[in-house]
Amino acid sequence: MAPRSFGIVCRAQLKAVLTYRRHISCADLPRSAPQIPSGANSCRDPLMCNVKSEKGALSSAEHKGRIVVVTAGGDNANIMINALAARFTNVAILQEEPESKALFVMRRARKLGWVMALGQLATMFVSRIGKRFTRRRAAEILRENDASAAPNRTVPVHRVDSINDADGHAMLQLLKPAVLFLISCRMLKPETLAAVNCPILNFHAGINPQYRGLMGGYWALANNDPENFGATVHLVDEGVDTGGILYQSRQTPRRADTIHTYPLLQTAASTDIAIRAVEDALAGKLRPIAIAAPSRQWYHPPVWTWFWNGLRHGRW
Repeated sequence: MAPRSFGIVCRAQLKAVLTYRRHISCADLPRSAPQIPSGANSCRDPLMCNVKSEKGALSSAEHKGRIVVVTAGGDNANIMINALAARFTNVAILQEEPESKALFVMRRARKLGWVMALGQLATMFVSRIGKRFTRRRAAEILRENDASAAPNRTVPVHRVDSINDADGHAMLQLLKPAVLFLISCRMLKPETLAAVNCPILNFHAGINPQYRGLMGGYWALANNDPENFGATVHLVDEGVDTGGILYQSRQTPRRADTIHTYPLLQTAASTDIAIRAVEDALAGKLRPIAIAAPSRQWYHPPVWTWFWNGLRHGRW
């Protein structure tokens, strides 16, 4: 083939490929994960439907009204992301690496001592044995609340080691969120808070201020305080779940629920208050409410406390 003819053929093939890329739809792309709930947003750029961005790369040039969800991943985060993506058209995920168990133990030992830290770690490991028996109840929770814990492939994901490091700060500057929404992630350090120029909301699986910290639903039941089994969406400050309270919801767990399904129930039944809080933030109408109640921070129960409450009160 002559060089001129060869060039013409190459240009024609390239044009055909580009034309195909412009017209490909989300339905044409392979899906390795379950379908997201009906009503979830379709991706603005079809070529990005199943593509997760590399660290430091953006999948969209649009910033207006963007809601950035900061999380280390998991079913609870997926439930909330799916709910937000079904309501809002510009959602992105800033996903950080989960904290290592070694770092968790060291940090907890400095605060509470080695005995308590190792006791809490033991609960995390031992309780996993019963997790396989909660799958049916977990499926019921999702079905009853019309929720999905499947990863949402239409929402772009931007990965960093930590939102609190230099790469995390740089990604925040690139994403330019209108609202930063936290769920299942590290606490934001003061320098990170200072680097964010938008409302920061947090979803907390517990009723503030009585059950700040971890395992709020479990501790409400263990303290014979079932009326305070629920969740809170609040503003973020430098404290542990001490920011202004925006909305709260309460649930009634079943006897089949355990330490594994409490947070799932709290999250799946509370997506509405998260959506309302984000709507308020976008509209500039955030109105924190004052709640006069004792404030306390809670942690994972040590293994001896977990066994005691389970055997005596049936609160596993």
